[in-house]
Amino acid sequence: MRPSPSVRIAAVLFAVAAGVLAAARADSDMDAQLRDIVTSELAPTATAADPGGLAAAVYAGGQVTFFTYGFADAAAKRPVAPDTLFNLASLRKLFEATLVALGTKRGELRLDDPVAKYLPELNGDYISRVTIGELVTHTSGLLLPTDHPPWPNETFSRDQFIAMLNAWTPPAGEQPGKQRIYSHAGYVLLQLVLEQRYRMPIATLIESRILKPLGMTSTFVPDRDEDNRASMAPEIMQRMVQGYAHNGTPIGPPGNQQSYYDFPGTGQMFSSARDLGILLRACLDNAVIDPELRAALQMTERESFRVDAKFGQAMAWEHVRLDDVTVIDKLGGLNNASAYIGLMPARRLGIVLLANRGDYPHEIARYKILPALARL
Repeated sequence: MRPSPSVRIAAVLFAVAAGVLAAARADSDMDAQLRDIVTSELAPTATAADPGGLAAAVYAGGQVTFFTYGFADAAAKRPVAPDTLFNLASLRKLFEATLVALGTKRGELRLDDPVAKYLPELNGDYISRVTIGELVTHTSGLLLPTDHPPWPNETFSRDQFIAMLNAWTPPAGEQPGKQRIYSHAGYVLLQLVLEQRYRMPIATLIESRILKPLGMTSTFVPDRDEDNRASMAPEIMQRMVQGYAHNGTPIGPPGNQQSYYDFPGTGQMFSSARDLGILLRACLDNAVIDPELRAALQMTERESFRVDAKFGQAMAWEHVRLDDVTVIDKLGGLNNASAYIGLMPARRLGIVLLANRGDYPHEIARYKILPALARL
């Protein structure tokens, strides 16, 4: 005898409920495993004996999970929170690379445009052959004295910077586009190119073209005051960390910015783990309304220069090929700040690490946390 319709409906509802319960239990188990992996790796690096604190955002399973440790300001006993603001150091380069990619998608500039097209005062034999694409992929060959130790004590005006570029001759016979040499000066020049192309400050460009469309409301490119401190509203400054050396010595006031260049726009960005979680989602989950911005983010991640069997260079991002996975990441560091973003697009996994101390061991994200999460 066939079961009645009401019995069949009840059976279907029971099966659906059981499936929902099983899925919820699986999600709960996955979340617990994720927390175990991340906590077991991060907690030993941010103990009470370590200076400062740490904020992390992990994107997995379509959601962002936050982890916080230690103090934003040890003297004030102010704990780190997901909304605490950290110095991003060279993570800023990801945003400038995205501006370049977005400009190419919109037909506003080309990767093979010589930088001298936008800055005619660049007339040196070498620099006049360097292109925007070479700057954004660190293949220009530029390596100014401000890029490596011994660090200079003086600062340089815009005119002095241009003169240094015009006089640049590579010591080892490098050629534009033929090698990968990480160059901070190259990105300072890229800033000037973008500002000249769009006739607006770099902070305005990043805000209007990236931060606002993504809904990142706690990411800033502030001006620098005379004391090298970020110029921000008091309520924003209250969320800034105190920076520390790796040995615990405080360095600079909260909001400290550092640069060897004394013209506007050459300081660092500040952001929070919560805001950078939005960037993770945009990079990994296509959570961007504007299709051109989505395409630009994806463009920045594509490898454009193979360094060796293990490493490759994209637009600011770097590729690291491990045994069974590839990590696409970017790190930044100062003597009082450390920052890291790592992606595994094929697995829809990502992590942000923000620390208010120099020399934080970010490698644990690349070589331990992300591979462990990929195995779940």
